Amino acid sequence: MVDFFKNIKGDKAIWGVVALLALFSFLPVYSASSNLVYVVGNGTTVGHLLKHAMLLILGFGVIYGVHKIPTHFFKGLSLIAMPIVLLLLAYTLAQGTTIDGANASRWIRLPLVGFTFQTSTLASVVLMIYVARYLTKIKDKIISFKESILPLWLPVFLVLILILPANFSTAAIIFFMVLLLCFMGGYPIRYLMGIIGAGILLLTLFVLLAKAVPDVFPNRVDTWISRVESFWDPADTEADYQIEKAKIAIATGGIVGSGAGKSVMKNFLPQSSSDFIYAIIVEEYGLIGGFAIMFFYLLLLFRIVVVANGSSSVFSKLLVVGVGLPIVFQALINMAVAVELFPVTGQTLPLISSGGTSIWMTCLAIGIVLSASNKNMEEEENASELDDTNPLEVLSGQL
Repeated sequence: MVDFFKNIKGDKAIWGVVALLALFSFLPVYSASSNLVYVVGNGTTVGHLLKHAMLLILGFGVIYGVHKIPTHFFKGLSLIAMPIVLLLLAYTLAQGTTIDGANASRWIRLPLVGFTFQTSTLASVVLMIYVARYLTKIKDKIISFKESILPLWLPVFLVLILILPANFSTAAIIFFMVLLLCFMGGYPIRYLMGIIGAGILLLTLFVLLAKAVPDVFPNRVDTWISRVESFWDPADTEADYQIEKAKIAIATGGIVGSGAGKSVMKNFLPQSSSDFIYAIIVEEYGLIGGFAIMFFYLLLLFRIVVVANGSSSVFSKLLVVGVGLPIVFQALINMAVAVELFPVTGQTLPLISSGGTSIWMTCLAIGIVLSASNKNMEEEENASELDDTNPLEVLSGQL
């Protein structure tokens, strides 16, 4: 066991925050899973807890394995993974309309194991690595917009087009993060403004197409519109059911909460173990617990910025920002939805919500960040050894 911990490299604060969030997740997941058991009639609470434990164990295995990979290897891996991701997204979108009664255009079912896999989360990580690689390649070069269309924007828009029909919120987050990454990578702002205009135009065309041919993308655009209208409409409607129950849960929690496992609204909130798990956390652990969770995500953000700032190569800086910031961004969106500061999006709370794909892809991104921080520490150690070396000893050795 001692040897195992010696092999763990990288930023210790990130390791600590991730471990604390993962350990804490067992409490709300076990509590909220009673909704799946007694209301939905799916499995047992112990079964859901064991499944969550297995997913986290596999996730930490992903972190450990990925953080051992040298950062520059991800450049080549992104080139190999990008066409695979596009094929997976196309297959996911083209398959049947439902899996166990749910919209199947977000997931594919893995053979043999029976798990469902949300391909858009993998696409997000791979695309960020790919964009970071391209921006590093053109660093200090004068490049025209025309030259960047095929190698940069074509893969980006292909990924977005394949995700958009089933998952607007994920597509929007990916688009925003790509723009942010390009801005930080020195891509001309005037070109980015053109890309934003093209994105708005394509979204408008998609909405018009979906309205004109509703059988192609059934209910998706109507769902987006109803969620936005419900958010801006001060009157309570049937569409506000989830958010109203989440607000009741948060109001019930007060300062210290009702106690672990004593949530009442988990039995009325359909997505209490995933999308709205933050409301259950506040109900059971109060504002103290809610602010504590927020603090740990902000601490993770701080350490990600520290790792990015300490990276010596442009690729490492962009890589850490590209795969690290979406974790915190997604967490803040999830919490904002629970308190009705944002329309319902379907984004989970990273490392805490139940669900295999979200956990694994979050762990993949964290492993990449730790790989970069590991490289930073090795460079600092090498520099420190050089500083401590006696120049007379070096000279005598050469003589």
